[in-house]
Amino acid sequence: MTKVRLDEVGYWSEVKLDIVREYAAAYSTILNKRSEIRSHLYIDGFAGAGVHISKQTGQFISGSPLNALNIVPPFKEFHFIDLDGSRAQLLREMSGSRPDVFVYEGDSNMVLPDKVFPRAKYGDYRRALCLLDPYGLHLTWQVVHVAGHMKSVEIFLNFPLMDMNMNVLWHKSEDVQQSQADRMDAFWGDNTWRDAAYTRTPGLFGDMEEKAGNESIAKAFQRRLKEVAGFQFVPDPLPMRNTKGAVVYYLFFASPNKTGGKIVGEIFQKYRQRGLQDGS
Repeated sequence: MTKVRLDEVGYWSEVKLDIVREYAAAYSTILNKRSEIRSHLYIDGFAGAGVHISKQTGQFISGSPLNALNIVPPFKEFHFIDLDGSRAQLLREMSGSRPDVFVYEGDSNMVLPDKVFPRAKYGDYRRALCLLDPYGLHLTWQVVHVAGHMKSVEIFLNFPLMDMNMNVLWHKSEDVQQSQADRMDAFWGDNTWRDAAYTRTPGLFGDMEEKAGNESIAKAFQRRLKEVAGFQFVPDPLPMRNTKGAVVYYLFFASPNKTGGKIVGEIFQKYRQRGLQDGS
Protein backbone atom coordinates (compact mmCIF):
# COMPACT_ATOMS: atom_id res chain seq x y z
CA MET A 1 0.00 0.00 0.00
CA THR A 2 1.19 3.52 -0.80
CA LYS A 3 2.94 5.21 2.14
CA VAL A 4 1.46 8.58 3.05
CA ARG A 5 2.04 10.89 5.98
CA LEU A 6 -1.30 11.03 7.76
CA ASP A 7 -2.81 14.15 9.30
CA GLU A 8 -3.38 14.31 13.05
CA VAL A 9 -6.80 15.74 13.81
CA GLY A 10 -8.24 17.20 17.01
CA TYR A 11 -11.59 16.93 18.75
CA TRP A 12 -13.47 19.42 16.59
CA SER A 13 -12.16 17.87 13.37
CA GLU A 14 -13.59 14.57 14.57
CA VAL A 15 -16.86 16.39 15.30
CA LYS A 16 -16.85 17.70 11.73
CA LEU A 17 -16.44 14.17 10.40
CA ASP A 18 -19.37 13.02 12.57
CA ILE A 19 -21.56 15.90 11.34
CA VAL A 20 -20.85 15.23 7.68
CA ARG A 21 -21.39 11.50 8.12
CA GLU A 22 -24.67 12.02 9.98
CA TYR A 23 -26.08 14.33 7.34
CA ALA A 24 -24.73 12.27 4.43
CA ALA A 25 -26.61 9.23 5.76
CA ALA A 26 -29.85 11.23 6.03
CA TYR A 27 -29.30 12.77 2.59
CA SER A 28 -28.70 9.41 0.91
CA THR A 29 -31.74 7.90 2.62
CA ILE A 30 -33.97 10.71 1.36
CA LEU A 31 -32.59 10.69 -2.19
CA ASN A 32 -32.87 6.90 -2.49
CA LYS A 33 -36.59 7.18 -1.81
CA ARG A 34 -37.16 9.70 -4.59
CA SER A 35 -37.87 7.64 -7.68
CA GLU A 36 -37.43 10.59 -10.05
CA ILE A 37 -33.79 11.11 -8.99
CA ARG A 38 -31.50 9.20 -11.33
CA SER A 39 -28.31 9.58 -9.33
CA HIS A 40 -26.93 11.27 -6.24
CA LEU A 41 -23.22 11.91 -5.76
CA TYR A 42 -20.91 12.30 -2.80
CA ILE A 43 -18.07 14.70 -3.62
CA ASP A 44 -14.97 15.50 -1.55
CA GLY A 45 -12.97 18.35 -3.03
CA PHE A 46 -10.03 18.05 -0.60
CA ALA A 47 -10.24 14.37 0.19
CA GLY A 48 -6.86 13.74 1.79
CA ALA A 49 -5.63 10.20 2.35
CA GLY A 50 -8.97 8.83 3.57
CA VAL A 51 -7.70 8.13 7.08
CA HIS A 52 -6.37 10.27 9.95
CA ILE A 53 -4.77 9.89 13.35
CA SER A 54 -6.72 11.13 16.37
CA LYS A 55 -4.76 13.54 18.57
CA GLN A 56 -6.87 12.43 21.50
CA THR A 57 -6.33 8.69 21.25
CA GLY A 58 -3.46 8.20 18.78
CA GLN A 59 -5.67 5.74 16.92
CA PHE A 60 -6.46 5.64 13.23
CA ILE A 61 -9.85 7.12 12.34
CA SER A 62 -11.70 7.10 9.05
CA GLY A 63 -11.71 10.30 7.03
CA SER A 64 -14.71 11.61 5.14
CA PRO A 65 -14.12 9.45 2.00
CA LEU A 66 -14.17 6.17 3.93
CA ASN A 67 -17.12 7.34 6.00
CA ALA A 68 -19.02 8.11 2.82
CA LEU A 69 -18.22 4.74 1.25
CA ASN A 70 -19.76 2.98 4.26
CA ILE A 71 -23.06 4.88 4.24
CA VAL A 72 -26.20 2.80 3.83
CA PRO A 73 -28.14 3.21 1.61
CA PRO A 74 -25.17 4.09 -0.60
CA PHE A 75 -24.63 7.04 -2.89
CA LYS A 76 -24.67 6.22 -6.59
CA GLU A 77 -21.27 7.82 -7.25
CA PHE A 78 -18.28 8.97 -5.18
CA HIS A 79 -15.84 11.60 -6.42
CA PHE A 80 -12.64 12.21 -4.44
CA ILE A 81 -10.12 14.90 -5.38
CA ASP A 82 -6.69 15.64 -3.97
CA LEU A 83 -3.75 17.63 -5.26
CA ASP A 84 -1.25 15.21 -3.70
CA GLY A 85 -0.58 12.23 -5.95
CA SER A 86 0.30 9.82 -3.13
CA ARG A 87 -2.93 10.61 -1.30
CA ALA A 88 -4.95 10.16 -4.48
CA GLN A 89 -3.24 6.81 -5.05
CA LEU A 90 -4.03 5.66 -1.52
CA LEU A 91 -7.68 6.58 -2.07
CA ARG A 92 -7.67 4.43 -5.20
CA GLU A 93 -6.20 1.52 -3.28
CA MET A 94 -8.70 1.89 -0.45
CA SER A 95 -11.67 1.97 -2.81
CA GLY A 96 -10.44 -1.03 -4.76
CA SER A 97 -12.02 -1.66 -8.13
CA ARG A 98 -15.40 -0.19 -7.29
CA PRO A 99 -16.89 1.24 -10.51
CA ASP A 100 -18.83 3.89 -8.56
CA VAL A 101 -15.66 5.55 -7.19
CA PHE A 102 -13.79 8.21 -9.15
CA VAL A 103 -10.47 9.57 -7.85
CA TYR A 104 -8.84 12.67 -9.33
CA GLU A 105 -5.31 13.92 -8.78
CA GLY A 106 -5.48 17.65 -9.37
CA ASP A 107 -6.66 21.08 -8.31
CA SER A 108 -10.26 20.88 -7.15
CA ASN A 109 -10.80 24.47 -8.27
CA MET A 110 -10.56 23.17 -11.83
CA VAL A 111 -11.67 19.56 -11.44
CA LEU A 112 -14.97 20.33 -9.70
CA PRO A 113 -16.52 22.78 -12.18
CA ASP A 114 -15.01 21.11 -15.25
CA LYS A 115 -15.40 17.38 -14.55
CA VAL A 116 -17.52 16.64 -11.49
CA PHE A 117 -20.32 19.18 -11.13
CA PRO A 118 -21.54 18.55 -14.72
CA ARG A 119 -22.45 15.04 -13.54
CA ALA A 120 -25.00 16.53 -11.13
CA LYS A 121 -27.14 18.72 -13.38
CA TYR A 122 -30.56 19.63 -12.01
CA GLY A 123 -32.30 19.03 -15.33
CA ASP A 124 -30.83 15.52 -15.51
CA TYR A 125 -32.42 14.69 -12.15
CA ARG A 126 -29.05 14.31 -10.49
CA ARG A 127 -28.06 15.72 -7.11
CA ALA A 128 -24.85 16.02 -5.11
CA LEU A 129 -23.52 16.57 -1.60
CA CYS A 130 -20.09 18.21 -1.71
CA LEU A 131 -17.56 18.62 1.09
CA LEU A 132 -15.16 21.54 0.62
CA ASP A 133 -12.63 21.23 3.44
CA PRO A 134 -9.34 22.91 2.45
CA TYR A 135 -6.49 23.44 4.91
CA GLY A 136 -6.57 27.19 4.29
CA LEU A 137 -7.44 29.73 1.60
CA HIS A 138 -7.10 27.20 -1.21
CA LEU A 139 -10.68 27.25 -2.48
CA THR A 140 -11.81 29.77 -5.08
CA TRP A 141 -15.19 31.48 -5.07
CA GLN A 142 -15.87 30.19 -8.58
CA VAL A 143 -16.42 26.68 -7.21
CA VAL A 144 -18.93 27.91 -4.62
CA HIS A 145 -20.68 30.15 -7.14
CA VAL A 146 -21.06 27.36 -9.69
CA ALA A 147 -22.39 24.97 -7.05
CA GLY A 148 -24.93 27.50 -5.80
CA HIS A 149 -26.32 28.33 -9.20
CA MET A 150 -26.67 24.69 -10.22
CA LYS A 151 -29.54 24.31 -7.70
CA SER A 152 -28.66 20.62 -7.41
CA VAL A 153 -25.61 20.75 -5.13
CA GLU A 154 -25.44 21.07 -1.35
CA ILE A 155 -22.12 21.95 0.28
CA PHE A 156 -20.31 21.75 3.58
CA LEU A 157 -17.59 24.40 3.58
CA ASN A 158 -14.62 25.07 5.84
CA PHE A 159 -14.33 28.83 6.34
CA PRO A 160 -10.58 28.94 7.16
CA LEU A 161 -10.54 31.67 9.77
CA MET A 162 -7.11 30.80 11.18
CA ASP A 163 -5.40 31.29 7.81
CA MET A 164 -7.33 34.53 7.33
CA ASN A 165 -6.38 35.94 10.73
CA MET A 166 -2.73 34.90 10.42
CA ASN A 167 -2.15 36.24 6.94
CA VAL A 168 -4.89 38.67 5.87
CA LEU A 169 -7.18 40.02 8.55
CA TRP A 170 -4.62 42.08 10.44
CA HIS A 171 -5.46 45.05 12.61
CA LYS A 172 -3.72 47.32 10.10
CA SER A 173 -4.91 46.35 6.66
CA GLU A 174 -2.21 48.42 4.94
CA ASP A 175 0.45 46.07 6.37
CA VAL A 176 -0.97 42.99 4.63
CA GLN A 177 1.07 41.67 1.69
CA GLN A 178 -0.71 42.02 -1.65
CA SER A 179 -0.20 38.32 -2.39
CA GLN A 180 -2.13 37.44 0.77
CA ALA A 181 -4.90 39.90 -0.05
CA ASP A 182 -5.10 38.29 -3.50
CA ARG A 183 -5.65 34.88 -1.87
CA MET A 184 -8.52 36.35 0.10
CA ASP A 185 -9.97 37.96 -3.02
CA ALA A 186 -9.94 34.57 -4.75
CA PHE A 187 -11.68 32.85 -1.84
CA TRP A 188 -14.27 35.61 -1.33
CA GLY A 189 -14.78 36.29 -5.03
CA ASP A 190 -13.84 39.98 -4.91
CA ASN A 191 -12.44 42.50 -2.43
CA THR A 192 -15.70 43.24 -0.61
CA TRP A 193 -14.36 41.19 2.30
CA ARG A 194 -12.63 44.41 3.32
CA ASP A 195 -16.02 45.99 4.03
CA ALA A 196 -16.92 43.05 6.26
CA ALA A 197 -13.55 42.84 7.99
CA TYR A 198 -13.03 46.53 8.80
CA THR A 199 -15.12 49.43 10.03
CA ARG A 200 -14.15 53.09 9.84
CA THR A 201 -15.04 55.66 12.48
CA PRO A 202 -14.18 59.37 12.55
CA GLY A 203 -11.23 60.35 14.74
CA LEU A 204 -9.28 63.47 15.64
CA PHE A 205 -6.75 62.81 12.88
CA GLY A 206 -9.06 61.34 10.26
CA ASP A 207 -10.94 58.08 9.94
CA MET A 208 -9.83 55.25 12.21
CA GLU A 209 -9.90 51.67 10.95
CA GLU A 210 -11.01 48.90 13.30
CA LYS A 211 -10.98 45.17 12.62
CA ALA A 212 -14.34 43.46 12.94
CA GLY A 213 -14.83 40.35 15.07
CA ASN A 214 -14.74 36.82 13.69
CA GLU A 215 -18.49 36.41 13.99
CA SER A 216 -19.17 39.53 11.93
CA ILE A 217 -16.94 38.27 9.13
CA ALA A 218 -18.64 34.87 9.18
CA LYS A 219 -22.06 36.54 9.06
CA ALA A 220 -21.00 38.51 6.00
CA PHE A 221 -19.93 35.31 4.25
CA GLN A 222 -23.22 33.68 5.21
CA ARG A 223 -25.07 36.53 3.46
CA ARG A 224 -22.79 36.15 0.46
CA LEU A 225 -23.62 32.45 0.16
CA LYS A 226 -27.28 33.41 -0.06
CA GLU A 227 -27.24 36.64 -2.05
CA VAL A 228 -24.35 36.02 -4.46
CA ALA A 229 -23.88 32.24 -4.70
CA GLY A 230 -27.63 31.70 -4.71
CA PHE A 231 -28.01 29.11 -1.96
CA GLN A 232 -31.46 29.58 -0.46
CA PHE A 233 -30.83 27.90 2.88
CA VAL A 234 -27.68 28.64 4.89
CA PRO A 235 -27.95 27.86 8.62
CA ASP A 236 -25.78 29.79 11.08
CA PRO A 237 -22.30 28.23 10.81
CA LEU A 238 -20.80 26.12 13.56
CA PRO A 239 -17.62 27.53 15.16
CA MET A 240 -14.88 24.90 15.41
CA ARG A 241 -12.38 25.50 18.20
CA ASN A 242 -8.90 24.49 19.31
CA THR A 243 -8.04 23.13 22.75
CA LYS A 244 -7.90 26.68 24.14
CA GLY A 245 -11.43 27.42 22.98
CA ALA A 246 -10.40 29.81 20.20
CA VAL A 247 -12.33 29.56 16.93
CA VAL A 248 -10.02 28.30 14.18
CA TYR A 249 -12.66 27.93 11.46
CA TYR A 250 -16.39 27.93 10.86
CA LEU A 251 -18.22 25.00 9.31
CA PHE A 252 -20.83 26.25 6.84
CA PHE A 253 -23.64 24.38 5.15
CA ALA A 254 -25.45 25.76 2.12
CA SER A 255 -28.30 24.20 0.19
CA PRO A 256 -31.07 24.93 -2.31
CA ASN A 257 -33.26 22.60 -0.28
CA LYS A 258 -35.31 23.56 2.78
CA THR A 259 -35.20 20.05 4.24
CA GLY A 260 -31.42 19.93 4.06
CA GLY A 261 -31.12 23.31 5.73
CA LYS A 262 -33.46 22.21 8.54
CA ILE A 263 -31.68 18.92 9.21
CA VAL A 264 -28.20 20.46 9.29
CA GLY A 265 -29.41 23.38 11.37
CA GLU A 266 -30.57 20.89 14.00
CA ILE A 267 -27.32 18.93 13.81
CA PHE A 268 -25.30 22.12 14.19
CA GLN A 269 -27.38 23.15 17.18
CA LYS A 270 -26.78 19.82 18.88
CA TYR A 271 -23.02 20.23 18.61
CA ARG A 272 -23.19 23.94 19.40
CA GLN A 273 -24.83 23.10 22.72
CA ARG A 274 -22.21 20.43 23.37
CA GLY A 275 -19.49 23.02 22.87
CA LEU A 276 -21.14 25.38 25.36
CA GLN A 277 -21.49 22.62 27.92
CA ASP A 278 -17.85 21.51 27.78
CA GLY A 279 -16.67 25.11 28.02
CA SER A 280 -15.12 25.35 24.56
